[in-house]
Amino acid sequence: MADAAIRSHLRFILNGRDVRLDDVAPDQTLLDWLRLTRALKGTKEGCAEGDCGACTVLVGRLTPEGGLVYESVNACIRFLGSLDGCHVVTVEHLAAKDGHLHPVQQAMVDFHGSQCGFCTPGFVMSLYGLWMQTPNPDDRQIETALQGNLCRCTGYEPILRAARAISSYGGTEKDPLLSERETMIARLNGLKDGVRVEIGASKHRFVVPAGLDDFATVLEASPTATVVAGSTDVGLWVTKHMRDIAPVVFIAGLDELKSIAVEDGVISMGAGVTYSEAIETLGRHIPALGPFIARIGGQQVRNMGTIGGNIANGSPIGDTPPALIALGARLTLRKGQERRTIPLQDFFIAYGKQDRQPGEFVEAVHIPIPESHEHFAVYKVTKRRDEDITATLGAFRMTLAEDGTVASICIAYGGMAATPKRASVVEAALLGQPWTEATVEAAMEKYPQDFSPLTDMRATSEYRALVAKNLLLRFYLETTSNAAPAQVSRYEAA
Repeated sequence: MADAAIRSHLRFILNGRDVRLDDVAPDQTLLDWLRLTRALKGTKEGCAEGDCGACTVLVGRLTPEGGLVYESVNACIRFLGSLDGCHVVTVEHLAAKDGHLHPVQQAMVDFHGSQCGFCTPGFVMSLYGLWMQTPNPDDRQIETALQGNLCRCTGYEPILRAARAISSYGGTEKDPLLSERETMIARLNGLKDGVRVEIGASKHRFVVPAGLDDFATVLEASPTATVVAGSTDVGLWVTKHMRDIAPVVFIAGLDELKSIAVEDGVISMGAGVTYSEAIETLGRHIPALGPFIARIGGQQVRNMGTIGGNIANGSPIGDTPPALIALGARLTLRKGQERRTIPLQDFFIAYGKQDRQPGEFVEAVHIPIPESHEHFAVYKVTKRRDEDITATLGAFRMTLAEDGTVASICIAYGGMAATPKRASVVEAALLGQPWTEATVEAAMEKYPQDFSPLTDMRATSEYRALVAKNLLLRFYLETTSNAAPAQVSRYEAA
């Protein structure tokens, strides 16, 4: 392959101005750069881990189809190196030049949606992102958009009232990001030159590949580099653990990793597909995955985090691997121009160790759609319902024979072992047996042979062990009843 053309600076648009940077550290966050270099201090640091939303900004990016989408992201864990060719919008860009507040801002003022004000810019930006897509959202849509924003003062109800009223202050047709969209698309297309970006040298170097083939070339030549897609985990390596992540390869902008296809009963997704991009397809074809993905992080995290990154990370509490293992998913791994496909369950070897050769990366995941006669469910247990890390997660896929016995079953858990892991002994106790409560209760006694969970800040070993058993019982109850799953939302409770 011919040597790639190389550019030694980043190019993106900040609010309305072009930015060119040639002195950028691999671990420099967008938040630090906005506040310390550009003095745009409306973007706040609250948690530095993508939980509180005080740092929320919008990032506009061109889609593979040629459109432009703006998404709320956490600036505290978003690295500058991932922004080449993007449009970054901060709260300072909302008010008109004559000082008139944006409809989102005016609604927050009039409905007393701000008290101390620290979190307010983050709420404004999250609501702005929602309003551009859905000018008249319902309460569920508002709450979903605000899952990743925390406020200690208002009790949230004034913010919800403000969110419902935004469109009464003006329509989206006058909003600059919408009315000037074609102009911005042209400007962003002007930044696309199809070349590799390389900044820094040696261990202080980072690369933005020109495309997927270029990424394969770069990683094969630098197999110890840190690959960063959404940075929803790697960001914390920097902000919380002070780890040196350089050299870095940023792949969030690779359109070739954004593909989604459904063919012959299998959903194939590029490793760079984000949760937000995946939720519609997965929820339509595998209904249990829609509400499940909606509980992964907040909206900002879902806009950044990727399906492939969640797998490649290998975390024992990663949300998607147990569900995908239960579904029989397979991975395509690539090194240079060579590819191999393996069952996802075989990818996880031990804590921090995956079946991935130096220079090899996750390119795609292939997810079989359950047949109509199959039962599938996934349950995530956390201390709070939204935007929380898993304590225990169980996923179940089962087929019953005509005589009511278990013809096939796959049970996978997260948070119960050093890796996402199948409950093989429990499966064996169920296979071929009648699908009855007595069978399930007998199988529940086999869990200690599959798992010896740890105690940590999220749950005790005893709690995890009990919950894991009870999730199997819940699966049994839901598959033997015509009643809806036993979940209570605040809407039904009210």
